[in-house]
Amino acid sequence: MLAFNFTPFPTIETHRLVLRRITTEDVNEIFELRSNPETMKFIPRPLVKNTEDALEHIAMIEEKIESNVGINWGITLKENDKLLGIIGYYRMQPENHRAEIGYMLLPEFHGKGIIPEAVKRLIQYGFEDLKLHSIEAFIDPENFASEAVLLKCGFVKEAHFKESELYEGKFLDKVIYSLLNK
Repeated sequence: MLAFNFTPFPTIETHRLVLRRITTEDVNEIFELRSNPETMKFIPRPLVKNTEDALEHIAMIEEKIESNVGINWGITLKENDKLLGIIGYYRMQPENHRAEIGYMLLPEFHGKGIIPEAVKRLIQYGFEDLKLHSIEAFIDPENFASEAVLLKCGFVKEAHFKESELYEGKFLDKVIYSLLNK
């Protein structure tokens, strides 16, 4: 069976970006990302309410890396180490050589091609370094920006699950996109 090992932590670069380890020094940016109703609009998780919640989120990310069950990177520009967003692999299934990719970006950086650039590089990392056979993404069907990113990166729509998740008293739809390592 495939096994993941994120030690040493893989810092990854693209043309414009550095994907690096998230640290407690990123607490303000994590708070900004996870407490913003606009940023969290399509992510059915509670909003972060304070810096302690943001530190708990960073600790959860770190624990997943240390136990090799998931990995997140902070997205930064090469010329500025300030965290702009997060990208990572979640719900990793080593037995199926499959992982879920997810990402979020501070609103002032939307529309600049940052997420497609980061996703394309993580696809390469997933297939070449992690030896994944497939990468999936779960999105809200109303998240047209994320859908555009996935299609641009070669993902195909696999399924649309109607009212498949209950969150805060409301049933939500979920769409799955995937990419196979051909």
